[in-house]
Amino acid sequence: MAIQLKVPKLSCEGCVQAVNQAVHTVDSAAQLDIDIQSKRVSVETTQSERAIREALAVAGYPAESPPIPGEHDHDHHRAAQHDGHGEGGSAEPVEVGEQEAAYRLTMRKFYFAAAVAVPMLLLMLVDYIPTWSAAAMPYLGVHGVAAAVLCFPVLAWSGAQFFQGAWHNLRNHNANMDTLIALGTGSAWLYSTVVAIAPGLFPEASRGMFFDVAVLVIALVLLGQALEARARGKANAALEKLLELQAKTARVIRDGQEVDVPIEDVGVGEVVLVRPGEKVPVDGVITEGESAVDESVVTGESVPVDKRPGDAVVGATLNKTGAFRFRVTKVGQQTALAQIVQLVQSAQSTKVPIARLVDTVSSYFVPGVAIFAILTFLVWFNFGPALNLAVIAAVTVLIIACPCALGLAAPMGLVVGLGKAAENGVLVRNGEALETASKLTTIVLDKTGTITKGKPALTDVLPLESFTAEELLFLAATADRRSEHPLATAIVEGARDRNIAVTEPESFDSVPGQGVKATVNGRVVLVGNARLMQAQAVLMNRFEADAARLADAGKTPMFVAVDGHPAGIIAVADTVKEDSAVAIRALQKMGIEVVMMTGDNERAARAIARQVGIDRVLAEVLPEDKAHQVQLLQAEQGNRKDGRPVRTVGMVGDGVNDAPALAQADVGFAIGTGTDVAIEAADITLVGGSLRSVVYAIEVSKATLANIKQNLFGAFVYNALGIPIAAGVFFPLFGWLLSPIVAGGAMALSSITVVLNANRLRFFAPKPVEV
Repeated sequence: MAIQLKVPKLSCEGCVQAVNQAVHTVDSAAQLDIDIQSKRVSVETTQSERAIREALAVAGYPAESPPIPGEHDHDHHRAAQHDGHGEGGSAEPVEVGEQEAAYRLTMRKFYFAAAVAVPMLLLMLVDYIPTWSAAAMPYLGVHGVAAAVLCFPVLAWSGAQFFQGAWHNLRNHNANMDTLIALGTGSAWLYSTVVAIAPGLFPEASRGMFFDVAVLVIALVLLGQALEARARGKANAALEKLLELQAKTARVIRDGQEVDVPIEDVGVGEVVLVRPGEKVPVDGVITEGESAVDESVVTGESVPVDKRPGDAVVGATLNKTGAFRFRVTKVGQQTALAQIVQLVQSAQSTKVPIARLVDTVSSYFVPGVAIFAILTFLVWFNFGPALNLAVIAAVTVLIIACPCALGLAAPMGLVVGLGKAAENGVLVRNGEALETASKLTTIVLDKTGTITKGKPALTDVLPLESFTAEELLFLAATADRRSEHPLATAIVEGARDRNIAVTEPESFDSVPGQGVKATVNGRVVLVGNARLMQAQAVLMNRFEADAARLADAGKTPMFVAVDGHPAGIIAVADTVKEDSAVAIRALQKMGIEVVMMTGDNERAARAIARQVGIDRVLAEVLPEDKAHQVQLLQAEQGNRKDGRPVRTVGMVGDGVNDAPALAQADVGFAIGTGTDVAIEAADITLVGGSLRSVVYAIEVSKATLANIKQNLFGAFVYNALGIPIAAGVFFPLFGWLLSPIVAGGAMALSSITVVLNANRLRFFAPKPVEV
């Protein structure tokens, strides 16, 4: 059972570890996908949702049901309209409101801590100005106690989340950033309070107090979290933009009248009218009228698409020219827009394989830092000049360490990269697919519907002397009447265009990869390739020259036999998509080998391959052999000394027969205009039908992986350098000892830097594909 939850307190990799541990206390076999950015947790478990929630609550991470994009509550919508608030009634604005409220609360806590810091600094300056220090020495306890009292509300309110989190972690034998902040600021306050109350317990050189450190560190961390939250909020700008594009109302035809209703009140089967310049409110099929529709919001393609009766339209797209009516097929969560948003959000909760290293490091990071802080204190205590310096060094180590920067490095880059891809019509199923796409060395392209338009047209009818062209076409079209193959469809449509009445065959049998066998008016008709004729022992020798000539012209010849004897040959041709050659050249410039795979004969396949610049062709491949061909490509050896395969193979297809090959490939790309089976089997869905989307998918995957690696490198370097410096490694040489206040600022800055670097992906633009 899959359970979807929202955990508001989820903020860093330590929180992820705690949530994992809490869930596994009630179900050790549970599978979790956790997205820090959206604070969503998906749990695959045999336990009830109540049991999972209770376990999370005990661990200090109470959960709630997440809002679902596209799902509207009618009563809430009407109330919102009545009160003048909102327009859509969707749950999404509520979530945005919660984020804004959390941001404002964090800023209020920061302002309070910053306000207290001013008098706190004045009190602490007594220790640093000699004349003030001498004058205040008799009153040391008084001004120290005042500082302790002034500091306490900051810890108790502004810093409450850190101490509460640390307490929950302690109860659950866990640790995260809250633990480090609570230990650091709590130790500074406790040590200083003891000095203020009982200074006689310490040597005079060790009576320094650090109340200002506790206050300023909390203030800086809160400011960092607020700025980070603001920047993280922009990470999902692409999805938010998609949601904002959704129409709020629809013009429904009811009882012959046009009625404007909220889109959540539109039902499947109703007829909707769309005028020029208006958005299509929901998904459907045009029943009346023609127009050009801008579908760039879902496909990334800027050129409007001509629509006529029978064509599908997608909600949130823009009607450009004519008015039309359409019958609603999908509403709410089932619309293409809602499905896109849900798919991207689901992918954002997954991890790229490179993040597994981060998980391993993070699980040991906080305990390791705590141990290192204790060792730092002991070294300074035994070999340092004063006890207060030992406290400063230990506190600084605790504060400067930043597991958040490590925890955010991969998820932030992934969230922005997936959102940017979705904005351009590329839907990635998970983080692993995104990472693997950046490493592709070979891409296999199915021909029909991928390289070509997938709508072949009848071009030639060559009958034997005993048949007329009309008679041959009638027999072939009737035999193909029940076939769903594009070539069969072309023959049937070609016959109808020539005003030939196509009837139903008495019997029909499809032979995968070869053709069809049917009974038409009592006659056994075969329509298919040479393999079908060979299998049925029909000699077509006299048509070999014609078949070769047609194939050389890029046409697909199909033989027709009647009652076991040759009857003629029929040819169809499928035109290449306008941008296929350009996209293939772009892939080749990336160093990727492009292979075409098709069930067509060798000559026809080669003709298409020459048009688009493909050298390697796998022709006459049966549907059941496509996955095997991909497997053979994956097994090809390279020049590596260990002899292991060096190929990472992607497969692009759109049909049912491509699904096994898409699943076999390291990355499967499904053309969005293809079948649901192909899309389900694929790792990446290209909403539009253009191969340029494959180029973009690979480019954005490379950019995202590079960004994640930059984030990880920066986080590792920050911690690797910052922690030793905080421990005082330069003190023996230069007398440098880092202030905990500076450490707090650096820690906050490290997380902000990771988030800002990830947000650079929002401005990523693919290299222009040369025509």
